[in-house]
Amino acid sequence: MNNSVGNAGRLLWAGLRALLVLTVVLGVLYPLAVTGIAQGLFHDKANGSEIKDASGRVVGSELIGQTYHLPLKNGEETASADLKWFQPRPSNGLGSNSVNTQYKIILSGATNRSADNADLIKWVTDAKAAVIKDNSTADFKVKPSDVPADAVTSSGSGLDPHISPEYARLQVHRIAALNHLTVAQVDELVAGHTDGRILGFIGEPRVNVLQLNIALKALVSDTPAKS
Repeated sequence: MNNSVGNAGRLLWAGLRALLVLTVVLGVLYPLAVTGIAQGLFHDKANGSEIKDASGRVVGSELIGQTYHLPLKNGEETASADLKWFQPRPSNGLGSNSVNTQYKIILSGATNRSADNADLIKWVTDAKAAVIKDNSTADFKVKPSDVPADAVTSSGSGLDPHISPEYARLQVHRIAALNHLTVAQVDELVAGHTDGRILGFIGEPRVNVLQLNIALKALVSDTPAKS
């Protein structure tokens, strides 16, 4: 009887010691080590790849897209795009009945509709017509063949923060006209914010819309207003 109680006590004490040691090692030391390494070597990425504006205020993440809309007017259910800013690619996400319709990160995903789906065809057709209309100016007319695929389709996650250089350049004339800038100024801005392929061969050239719009805001602020 005494041996049984003693053995049980030793087993319980061994289990308790193992629990305490593993709690300290895996629950305290390991998280602190990983956090310390991440903060020391990858501080920006560990904190969400934050993007700050000229004043140092965090305005978003370089990993997640966002919209640039005008305030809702009375009776409107969907806000109109603020065309003074570069626009991202559509963010239909999982469709109009989901929570992810405008870069909301509660849920992300693609529409999973096939290329011949009537709803998808209508979305793309309507988006293409809007891109042509919005980006045509008095001295620049957009042709249907000018519209790149990313201007009318959402990404697989619906949260893509990038657009193609082609889509960014398509918006240059509109941006220049609405912000009283020259086309050359805006072209230079796009070129300066175009990232090449990773390591020279992975992926495609891309433009981060938020970073480009922050630079656009700074350029507009530094450019004297025309009377």
